[in-house]
Amino acid sequence: MGCALALMALGGEASAQSAMSAPSSGGNGFKVGNGRLHPYFELETRLDSGVGYFGLEGAQPQPDGTPPNLSGELAMHFRPGFRLEIPSPRLAFNLNANLDYVLYTELMTAGSNKASHMEGAADLLARINPEAPLSVELSDQFVRSDRTRSAAVGAGVLSLYNEARVKTPWKPGGGAVELAPSVAYAVELFQSLGAAQPVGCVDGVCEALAADRFDYGNLRVGMEGRWRFLPKTALVLDTGLDVRSYFNDGGPDATLLRALVGVAGLISPKVAVTAKAGWGHNFGETGGGTLVAQLEGTYLYSPTLTFKGGYLRTLEPVAAYGMFRDDRGYAEARALWGGKLTVRVAGAVDFLSFEGTRSDTVVTVDAGPEYQFRPWLTGSAGYMLSTRSSSVDGGGLNYTRHEGYARLVVTY
Repeated sequence: MGCALALMALGGEASAQSAMSAPSSGGNGFKVGNGRLHPYFELETRLDSGVGYFGLEGAQPQPDGTPPNLSGELAMHFRPGFRLEIPSPRLAFNLNANLDYVLYTELMTAGSNKASHMEGAADLLARINPEAPLSVELSDQFVRSDRTRSAAVGAGVLSLYNEARVKTPWKPGGGAVELAPSVAYAVELFQSLGAAQPVGCVDGVCEALAADRFDYGNLRVGMEGRWRFLPKTALVLDTGLDVRSYFNDGGPDATLLRALVGVAGLISPKVAVTAKAGWGHNFGETGGGTLVAQLEGTYLYSPTLTFKGGYLRTLEPVAAYGMFRDDRGYAEARALWGGKLTVRVAGAVDFLSFEGTRSDTVVTVDAGPEYQFRPWLTGSAGYMLSTRSSSVDGGGLNYTRHEGYARLVVTY
C-alpha cells in the first residue's frame, strides 16, 4: 500500500534498498536443485555528514542557538551476501541476504569508532503453486540499519525491523479478476547510535538514548483486488487494517483502517497511470480520519528512458502520537545507455502532520550512476540529501544530512 512510499520519505528505504539491491548475476553461481546460488561481496565507502551523536560537539547547541548537529564521519561498509533463486511451478524460492559491517574511521569525529556496528538485510519469498489460479506466498523481510521506519523517531538511532507475511493470490475464471488477501506481523526495535544526546527535545521524541521506549509490534490484515475490465486497464481495490501496539509504553496504540479504490493501466503505449482514492480512519483512542489517495504517472519516453512522478496522501500509525498523515510529492527519472550505464535521479517532499500540533517537512534527493564493467563486476556512486525541519525542537528532528558514496559489487 501507500505505507511503503510513506516510509521511504524518512530515508528508511534508501539504506535497505541499497543493501538489498540484487547484484548482477555474473558467473554461473553454484547449482542448487533447479536453481542457482550467487554469492557476492559489496565494498562501499560513504562520507556522511549526519551519522549520529558521538561527542560533545554533537550534543550542545550551536553558537547561534540552533539545535545541535549530527556528527559526520567517513564510514566503510563490508557487505558479504548471497542470492538464491530456485524456479519451480510447485515451489518457487528466492532469498537475498547479506551482513554489513559498518566501520567508522574516526577521520572526522573522534570516538566514532566505538559506534561501529553490524547491520544486515534479508528478503525471503516462497511461492507455492505460483502458476495456479490459487497460490500461496510466504515472505519475510529483515533489516537492521540506521534508517528507522518510524516517522516520529529522530536521527541517530539504529533500527531492527522484521516482517513476516502470508498472501494468497486467487485468480478465478480466466484471470480477469484477482483477489489477494494477506496477513503480516512486523516488529521494530530501536537503540541509540552513539553515546551522546541531542539537547532541546521538548517532548522527548528525539532523545536517541531513550528510543527503545518506542519498540512496537504491528499486525496488518489486507485485501488487494484487481478487475481487468479492458485489456490494459483495471479497477483496483486496496484495503488494510493496522493494529499497532507498543512494548514499552511508547503509544498510544492505534487501530487504523484504510480503503482505496481506483483504476490502473495504460492510457497510451507510453503512459501508465494509477489513480486511487479512499478514506483512512483510526479506531484507537486518539481517533481521527482523513481522505487518502494516490495519483501516479509513468512515461516511457524510450525503451531506455523512463520518467515517473506522483502524489500520495496516506495515514499511518506512529509512536508517541498514535497516527500521522503524509502528503508526499515524488518524481524519478531513470536512463540506460549502452546496456551497461544506468543513471537515476529521484526526489521527494513530504509534509508530515502528526496527531496534535506537530508537523514536519522532509526533503530527500538521491542521484547517481551505476555501471556494469563485467558480468561479475558492477560499480556505482551517488549523492543523497535528506533535510528535515519540525515544529518540535531538537537536533534529531531538525537537521540536514549529506551523503556521498561509492560502491563496488563482485558477484559469482
